[in-house]
Amino acid sequence: MPKLEITSQERSALRAAAHPLRPVVLIGDRGLSDSVLKEIDLNLNAHQLIKVRIAGEERDARNAMLETICESLSCAPVHHLGKTLIIYRPDVAAQKAQAEAENATRAIRKPSEPHTPKKLAAEGVTRTRRSEKAKRVTQKAENTETAAPRARRSSAAAERPAHGIPRRAGSAMSLRAGRRTSTRSGSR
Repeated sequence: MPKLEITSQERSALRAAAHPLRPVVLIGDRGLSDSVLKEIDLNLNAHQLIKVRIAGEERDARNAMLETICESLSCAPVHHLGKTLIIYRPDVAAQKAQAEAENATRAIRKPSEPHTPKKLAAEGVTRTRRSEKAKRVTQKAENTETAAPRARRSSAAAERPAHGIPRRAGSAMSLRAGRRTSTRSGSR
């Protein structure tokens, strides 16, 4: 199996996460045997991030053991500090389950369906392209029918703002060019 590669940022985060951990596997004088590899594999399945302690070997021998462990178990070497090795292997099933859980609440729509806002979707309203087009045609027809009566409205209604907020009598917004009325008496 190939050795797992991780980025330096992941390695740094894993090293920080492994700081409080205790070694779960001890490699003794017999070295790296099949039973030790099996124990490391069981612990990687259970914890994903483990520390392994090697007793009484040279640094080159520890490096060789680390490479052998990572190659045979398809895991990533996080750190090698003295006689302690930190090894990581992600749980693929847990990662898939987490990705599915994140995508379970995600709205899935076909490319041919129009976007429905969240509030409408919560009410159970669905939109179709035909209904959207029909609404636009109906609104356009209503706008053309109501445009003519608006032109016939009285001048008082035309002066009243569309938003319903009355304007102050003396403000510059209420004055039209050529028609300036004074609210003060002409005592000067």
